Amino acid sequence: MSDFVHFVITGGTIDSHYDVTKDTVVPLKKSAVPDYMGSLKLYDKIEFSQICMKDSRDLNSKDTKEILKCIESSKAKRIIITHGTYTMADTAKYLKHNLKIKDKTIVFTASMIPLVGFTPTDASFNLGYAFSQVKILEPGIYVCMNGRTFLADNVRKILSEGRFASIYTK
Repeated sequence: MSDFVHFVITGGTIDSHYDVTKDTVVPLKKSAVPDYMGSLKLYDKIEFSQICMKDSRDLNSKDTKEILKCIESSKAKRIIITHGTYTMADTAKYLKHNLKIKDKTIVFTASMIPLVGFTPTDASFNLGYAFSQVKILEPGIYVCMNGRTFLADNVRKILSEGRFASIYTK
């Protein structure tokens, strides 16, 4: 496997800022992930594609088709998708059922707290965890959150706990 990791960016809390007038986080216009990853002085080559900058509840079928198209056309064998937490599991399942190419390792990650402007944040940990996992996992589609790796069709968000878990466990 080459030393090339492709980030596909879709927005979500990981790439948001707090808007006091709306009393909630709002996606940035441009992702903060490329600057953050660039600051880490990693050995691997990294490429970035920004599909959209949306709360995942606002993603539509056109957006998910664009994500699919981006992955299918990517030369990378290792792909990280940054996504909002609300519908990340749905998009992972969509890719699992619609992606024709089966030789890529695709890892979804996100955060409950934005990457920039908040301390502490889970964003930097989740990005690092996803980056390490995408390099060692077998081809397939995964969700990497909270220090755990889940299969695309075996993950759910537990809103009350602010983390993800297997659909088969309580």
